[in-house]
Amino acid sequence: MQITKTDFQDLLIIKPQVFKDSRGYFFESFNKNKLTKFLKDTEFVQDNQSKSTLGTIRGLHYQLAPYAQAKLVRVLSGKIYDIVLDIRKKSPTYGKYFGIELSEENNLQLFVPKGFAHGFSVLSQSATVLYKTDAFYFKNAERGINFNDSYLKIDWKINTDNAIISPKDKILPEFKEAQKNFNF
Repeated sequence: MQITKTDFQDLLIIKPQVFKDSRGYFFESFNKNKLTKFLKDTEFVQDNQSKSTLGTIRGLHYQLAPYAQAKLVRVLSGKIYDIVLDIRKKSPTYGKYFGIELSEENNLQLFVPKGFAHGFSVLSQSATVLYKTDAFYFKNAERGINFNDSYLKIDWKINTDNAIISPKDKILPEFKEAQKNFNF
C-alpha cells in the first residue's frame, strides 16, 4: 500500500497494490497491520454502503464529538468526487476543503480523520461507495453543512442546479452557522 499525506493534517490517500492477470485483479483493500502507524489507533467498528445515481450529492455530514467518526472511504463501482471539509477550529486548514476522484478504476481510498465533514457527488451513471467508521452512528450527534454554501464555494464537478439532493441535505445550515465542536 502506498500512503500519501495531504496538506490537511491526518487526511490520507491510500493506494493499494493491485495484482492483475487474465482472471481480473486482486488487492488488499484494508490491512490493519500495514495501516496502524498511519491511522493512529483507529479501530473500525462499522461498514456503511450506499448506491447513488449520476448527479447525486450526499453531504456534507459529520457527527459531533464525542461521537465523531473517522472514515475510510472507497468506491466499489462507478466514480465519485469525494469532498472533505476541515471543521477543526484552530487548524491551519479550518474552513477549507479537499476533493479527490475515487473510482473503481483507480482503487484509491481516502482516510478521513475526526473533525471533517464528508460528502461526495456521483460522476458516473451510478456509484456504490463503501466506508468504514471507527464509531457507531448516533442520531443525536448527526450534523451537516449545506453542500451549496456560498462561503465554501465547493466545486462538486457536476451541475449543482440539477443535482439530486435529499430533503434533509437541502436544509442543512451554512458553514458559519453549523454546530461544530472540534479543536485542532
